[in-house]
Amino acid sequence: MKGRHELKHNLNYLDYMVLRKKLISVLPRDKNTKGRREYKISSLYFDTPKDEALREKINGVNHREKFRIRYYNDDYNLIKLEKKSKINNLTYKESKKICKEEVEKIIKGDVSWMLESKDPILIEFYSKYNSKLLRPKTIVQYYREPFVFPAGNVRITFDRDIRRGMRVTDFFSGAPVSIPAGEEEIILEVKYDEFLPGFIRDIVQLGNRQSTACSKYANCRIYG
Repeated sequence: MKGRHELKHNLNYLDYMVLRKKLISVLPRDKNTKGRREYKISSLYFDTPKDEALREKINGVNHREKFRIRYYNDDYNLIKLEKKSKINNLTYKESKKICKEEVEKIIKGDVSWMLESKDPILIEFYSKYNSKLLRPKTIVQYYREPFVFPAGNVRITFDRDIRRGMRVTDFFSGAPVSIPAGEEEIILEVKYDEFLPGFIRDIVQLGNRQSTACSKYANCRIYG
């Protein structure tokens, strides 16, 4: 499994408009937008009773992981259980497709069906659900506008209107009761494999603005 570099910036609206205009002129959008400007992402994040994933993120622990379930554009035909890891400044992601009924079982506390699986992600999730008491903590929803470039496997995204769902049982409601995740902001993410092409690095250069460790999950957990 190959690790990827991942840079993040919190943008104000002016930075976003200037940078977006530059990217539109030189990079195609991800084909997953299917002709649209952006798509909606809905994620259900898991953590331990002591919020280990949240604390490790805030403290900048070099080797950390988190589990989430994710789907796009309110389409329940493609739902994935994902494990995202950070090791030595590289990001790794593993995933397993699961169905809506299986997610509903997880939310209700039933993971026994995973015992029949041979998939390593399901086996690991089952183990940590029981040993570390992983439980669903919060829904995170936002809109993503993605751009791509093949050399370096570059993916640049703007995430906006980030909101926290108030009840995990609303994960499939389409429009869960939610509140904004802190101050209005847009998160720029730049992901790439071995290298970031020079012209893209120049475009996303934002003066003295430094890369940050911003996290949509952490932002949504400000409220509990």
